[in-house]
Amino acid sequence: MRTLGLTGGIGSGKSTAAGLLAARGASIVDADALSRATTAAGGPAIPAIAQAFGPDFISADGALDRERMRRLVFEQPAARHRLEAIVHPLVRAATDAAADEARRAGAALLVFDVPLLVESGHWSDRVDRVLVIDCEVATQLARVLARSALDEATVRRIVASQASRIERRRAADFVVFNDGLDITQLDVALGAIARSMGL
Repeated sequence: MRTLGLTGGIGSGKSTAAGLLAARGASIVDADALSRATTAAGGPAIPAIAQAFGPDFISADGALDRERMRRLVFEQPAARHRLEAIVHPLVRAATDAAADEARRAGAALLVFDVPLLVESGHWSDRVDRVLVIDCEVATQLARVLARSALDEATVRRIVASQASRIERRRAADFVVFNDGLDITQLDVALGAIARSMGL
């Protein structure tokens, strides 16, 4: 089984790319979804987050108060490290389990969909190749503002907190520049990469 790390900045089209690769038969492990599950109501990270940050960071339904935590980590970088120290080991265990399941199922290509793959620095030993979905920052802003309730200042802060386009491209084995591509063109580009990875 070959492994491909898929990453890209917010609004790059990474999730669309993951869906297209899945349609071609790749097995997808969505690290962001697994991360959200750890901080959902009853998630395994909740007790440690409550202990480290206080009960105000847990919402009435027992999940992480994402908006409150987002504000804190933007204001205090050290808070981000404390949160990651809680969440990352849980996500690592969950992605390992998902990879083992895909391997047992006979998957030819396993794609780890990881928004912060470059930033984390923990993936180089887990993937054979890295695919970056890239686009202009202006395109990222337009896409996120069109699909979410976030304001422009918040989206700009998120973009600034992520690896730069240069940093992501430097880490990439494959780059798809997803600015102006329609879904068919994106699928064609991804198909060539998937075939080179044995799919």
